Amino acid sequence: MHANPAYTTSTEPLVLAVSLELAAAKWKVALHDGRRNRPAVHTVTQPDAATRLQAVLELVRRHKVEWALPDDVRVVVSYEAGQDAFWIHRALQAQRIKCYVIDPASIPVERHKRRAKTDRLDAIMLVINLRAWLHGERDRMRVIRVPSPQDEASRHLMRDRAQLQKEVLQHRDRMRKLLATLGCWEDVGQKRFVSRLARGEVKCHDGTPLPAELHQRLTHECDRLGLAEQQLALLEKTRQASLPAAVRERSDALARLRGIGEVGASRLALELFWRKFSNRRQVGACVGLVPQPFDSGQSQADQGTSKQGNGRVRALLIEIGWSWLRHQPDSTLAKWFNERTQGTGPNRRARRIAIVGVARRLAIALWRYLKDGVIPEGAHLKSA
Repeated sequence: MHANPAYTTSTEPLVLAVSLELAAAKWKVALHDGRRNRPAVHTVTQPDAATRLQAVLELVRRHKVEWALPDDVRVVVSYEAGQDAFWIHRALQAQRIKCYVIDPASIPVERHKRRAKTDRLDAIMLVINLRAWLHGERDRMRVIRVPSPQDEASRHLMRDRAQLQKEVLQHRDRMRKLLATLGCWEDVGQKRFVSRLARGEVKCHDGTPLPAELHQRLTHECDRLGLAEQQLALLEKTRQASLPAAVRERSDALARLRGIGEVGASRLALELFWRKFSNRRQVGACVGLVPQPFDSGQSQADQGTSKQGNGRVRALLIEIGWSWLRHQPDSTLAKWFNERTQGTGPNRRARRIAIVGVARRLAIALWRYLKDGVIPEGAHLKSA
């Protein structure tokens, strides 16, 4: 084996870089110490994920011996964010192994129309980019900030609530459409609809009873609707008390501002403001509401926003932005919106574009409000 001069220097400390290409049935593992031309690539196919991780650690120990690396050599592992989330990161951190979770979209790829794409090549590319990133080439990939187990688990409170609300609406809409096929326009949102359906009082357009098959399906839909409503009601009773103290404090602070409700404040506190931002640019980039210009040669175009990061937060900020304009008309942010949309008349597209800027500026203003206690300029708090 010949040393790779691009990586090896007389004063450079040894680092064993490991990349994982995760799949449902097998993992590809690439290992590189910087002293050889090509990384070693292995496949682990153990039946469960925990055993595969132990196999990866065994490969690391074996290559330390084969490559004559010191026992205390620094080991760095990376893998792309995906459905495996962060349990691998936490398991490796428990073993005192540094691990980075990578944004898959940030890894540069060839721009040929047709290029080879395999798990083996992806693992090799990832380990090469990891070594370059460790040497200071930060544009090779973007590292994701991993939330704490508590922060990650707490998100399910509001996500479960949103899912239950969606299911309730879906069940009601489905029943309404089924009845419409027979010319029946009963209000399925009323509580007495279930009892009327059970007594056979729901009729077709001509007063005839519903077909037995349709009646049975509507009964099943009512049962599922009742279960979803029961779970939603229980979650609403315990939601606020279930939030961690730090999240509840941030949520209460946000809810004191006009235009931000209790639910929206909780979602912002759980989905966005668990992170510690250093500046306003990080806030805008995290929510994916920063512009992406295209300026090359004679071509200049606006590609819109980046739409990176958490899509739930992005949609929530735009929703809160419209509420902010209605409840905080004297704020500087509302005046900024009105100045850019006045004279557009019924042009709704101009307003939809401007509300994105409101959402971005609002996210930054709320971050400063939570961090330094600075109330957004011109905004008002709710009365006691």
